[in-house]
Amino acid sequence: MKEITSIEFPKVVTDGGKVVLDFYSSECPPCEALASKYEALSELYGNDITFLKIFRQQNRELADQLGVSSSPTLLFFENGQEVASRLTGGIKRSEIISNLNSMLPNERVAAIRSEIIPTISEYDVIILGAGPGGLTAGLYLCQAKVNTVLVDIALPGGHVSTTHEVSNYPGFIEPQAGYMLSHNMSEQTKLCGTIYKVAVDVTRVDLEKKEVVIDEFETLRAKRIIIATGTSPNPSGAVGEKEFKGKGISYCSTCDAKYFVDKEVVVIGGGNAAVEESEFISRFASKITMIHQFDKLSANKVAQDKLFANPKIQVVYHHEPRSFTKVGNQMITEVENLQTHEISKLTSDGVFIFIGFKANIDLFKDGLELDSWGYIKTDEDMRTSIPGVFAVGDIISKKYRQITTAVADGTIAAIAIARELE
Repeated sequence: MKEITSIEFPKVVTDGGKVVLDFYSSECPPCEALASKYEALSELYGNDITFLKIFRQQNRELADQLGVSSSPTLLFFENGQEVASRLTGGIKRSEIISNLNSMLPNERVAAIRSEIIPTISEYDVIILGAGPGGLTAGLYLCQAKVNTVLVDIALPGGHVSTTHEVSNYPGFIEPQAGYMLSHNMSEQTKLCGTIYKVAVDVTRVDLEKKEVVIDEFETLRAKRIIIATGTSPNPSGAVGEKEFKGKGISYCSTCDAKYFVDKEVVVIGGGNAAVEESEFISRFASKITMIHQFDKLSANKVAQDKLFANPKIQVVYHHEPRSFTKVGNQMITEVENLQTHEISKLTSDGVFIFIGFKANIDLFKDGLELDSWGYIKTDEDMRTSIPGVFAVGDIISKKYRQITTAVADGTIAAIAIARELE
């Protein structure tokens, strides 16, 4: 693998046959997460495809010319022409492999695949999930000299990293940007010594055996497992939602609100998330129409008072979405009046859905005792019904789900495990 500059680009890329090029930056956690995968795949595919890296900050003109606006970004070329899809952000190994395989004959892909050697890594503790609960557990465990690996299908941070502002985390007088709070948590845990396996595909989880398989070939084994996989946004279930996810429908205001400057937006929901995120979206959008199924909002009173004082936001009660379609660049939301059953249409530039969350337990729910909502039951030390398996954060059955409660859960589980392993 070779690092190039923009001066070398025409020769090694334009005339270089099959090439993959990584635009990376310094002080870039996603770039760090990609580096080891990129290096390992260069050893597998390096005889067929040239692997290159380029420092984006020192080659901005070329990056702008190619339309590269974030790091890392992987571009795939064949005889100077860009092929396959661009990959950016928390890039998974499977995504890179899919693109590389598309550039090679089937028989060569099969030969390379046969060269992949399964590996086994031993740890004291595996933490599944890198939100506040998992990061805190990792911090306490590494400080206790417990060999720990932290695994996540995305980048560290959890929902906090996509929260625009956190104003109630102890120790900070001024509100903190969610991405910075989660970044600082992650860096603290990493610098302590916790091993990170992030932006990976979790292939299999065996809680009884304490084994986790990632990226189809690497088996992680441990004496204890902490489940910290959190929750995912609930879908509305309306027709068209899946088709327009990321193409007009969003679940993250921090990620997407900036694209709606002086535009009109529909928000689905009426709880804390919907109310607080609508307030944030109003910094950009010119008008927000909230659709709520009940006769009043369920968010806390402070958030409601702020929302009702905002002239950009209108709340429509007793309505639910029934379908989403798109005409040109505009989203059409069909809503039903739950009192009259009348169907009406709302035209907007985008839709945000904030109607709660569901527990991320699909890979390992068998054998765990759950509550009626599908969350994991634990005892006061965060132990689950399976010996040696703990759970922390939003994934567990509890009354309040906050950053501070997740951090407390992670602390308790880590201390309990450290004492067990003494």
